[in-house]
Amino acid sequence: MEQHVKHHSTPTQPADTPTRRWIVHVDLDAFFASVEEILNPALRGKAIIVGGDPSQRGVVSSASYPARACGVHSAMPMAQAVRLCPQAVVITPRHHEYGRRSRAVMAILREITPAVEPLSIDEAFLDVTGCERLWGPPLEVARRIQRRILEEQGLPCSLGIATTKLVAKIACDTGKPRGLVLVPAGQEATFLAPLPIERIWGVGRVTAERLRSLGIETIGDLAGWPEEDLERAFGDAGRHLYRAARGIDESRVETGRERRSISQERTFGRDEGDRRTLERTLLGMAENVAARLRQQGLVAETVRLKLRTPAFVTHTRQVSLAQPTDQGQVIYAAALQLLHENWRQGQQLRLLGVGVSGLLDHSGYQLSLFDRSDQRRTRLNRAVDAIRDRYGHDAITRASLLRRTGREEEGD
Repeated sequence: MEQHVKHHSTPTQPADTPTRRWIVHVDLDAFFASVEEILNPALRGKAIIVGGDPSQRGVVSSASYPARACGVHSAMPMAQAVRLCPQAVVITPRHHEYGRRSRAVMAILREITPAVEPLSIDEAFLDVTGCERLWGPPLEVARRIQRRILEEQGLPCSLGIATTKLVAKIACDTGKPRGLVLVPAGQEATFLAPLPIERIWGVGRVTAERLRSLGIETIGDLAGWPEEDLERAFGDAGRHLYRAARGIDESRVETGRERRSISQERTFGRDEGDRRTLERTLLGMAENVAARLRQQGLVAETVRLKLRTPAFVTHTRQVSLAQPTDQGQVIYAAALQLLHENWRQGQQLRLLGVGVSGLLDHSGYQLSLFDRSDQRRTRLNRAVDAIRDRYGHDAITRASLLRRTGREEEGD
């Protein structure tokens, strides 16, 4: 497999200097679409769009690079994506399969170093400082990671290597797809200078417009501004901009990082105001969120409900649980209470969502010694999970969920 290597100088340093930190950012290329190509090799090289039903207000979850060449990107309405790329193969997301592949990749990364910080289902930071004796210099470590992920999981990925997390991620982005980009120590500002200001973390559309109104188009332009002037124009964010333009980032790889939340949302094909339909939809999402908690060995302390009206007004409400849980029945009961408290009969909704936060390791969850119904539910959930692992997610479902409305929009 061809590799695109930039800044291919192997970093060296005198033996009596402190160990230089090296960070690797790994990002799976078009992850969902790449998994679909593995499951169906006939799709290789074709335009693939993974997402909801175009006729039901679905959105794009992932797009292969041939589809991206047509202008398709994540979070775009599916109807628009299909118009841009009418020849694309449209696939409904299979989150269970994506989660399984993601865990296998993360296991590979942790065999390289225990200092791994997952950012999402398809990307992570690694601190490979001091790994030279085991795996060689940072560039060789990155090559090993890229090769193993491709050979063992069949998944292409891009990697960025730098002395900071910020520069490593930007380096990874510039090399996609299948890139391998190393930024030598001391060349961070030079590497960043020609890139557009949107590459900097935290610079969205509004901030970019403000920067351009000041004549700042590139990161190099930004680096030419004194820190005090940026603070005067942008407040506390000005200091971040000043440092980021020079590649300065002292944040560490957080090996204890946990996902802050898990959620699922559904956009209805038509605005929905039927109570039974909303409750049935809520139940299905609560069960799915709970299954993902159990897959990751987590329990949640808080349940969150999201409501969006046809006018695109969004309301979010949450409630803390008496005891952390990974059970769909408990999550549903809490979400149902929030629905009844914040929605009136007949009120039309465009979107309904349920999520959990305050995530803890499952070892912190203690079943009541006296509540046998709680223990029975736990055993039942484990049995259901085992059946789905073996035969697929749709192998077993609640009877009340057989009549479904809407389509899955996204999960995080």
